[in-house]
Amino acid sequence: MNETTTSAAIDGLAQGGDGLLGLAMLGKTAAALALIIAILFGLSALIKRRSGGLHGQPGRLKIIGSTAVGQRERVVVVQVQDRWLVLGVGAGRVNRLDSLPAPEEPELPASSAEADSFGERFAQALKTNLGQRPR
Repeated sequence: MNETTTSAAIDGLAQGGDGLLGLAMLGKTAAALALIIAILFGLSALIKRRSGGLHGQPGRLKIIGSTAVGQRERVVVVQVQDRWLVLGVGAGRVNRLDSLPAPEEPELPASSAEADSFGERFAQALKTNLGQRPR
């Protein structure tokens, strides 16, 4: 009876040992994954901190306006500090067309608040088309 009890105890420990072994393996895997994720976040923060350029300095580069001059070509006005750069952008190339001193306040486009509302312009166009004199 003593031998059967001892062999049963050994079998029980062996089965419990498999469960403990599986849990230990799962813990090691989770710890390794957490370490890799921490390293990735650390490297990301380091790259953001070390990267120079305009990403960390807001307000130094501002797009004033742009217009399409072809299917893939655009003319873009960009403000860099106190200069306006007129750039030609197209097909993987950017060319500086002109450089101007930036005005104190950027000029507002024609469709700003100073211009008549759409309703007023539409009414004037209707009157003109009907032969009446616009206001």
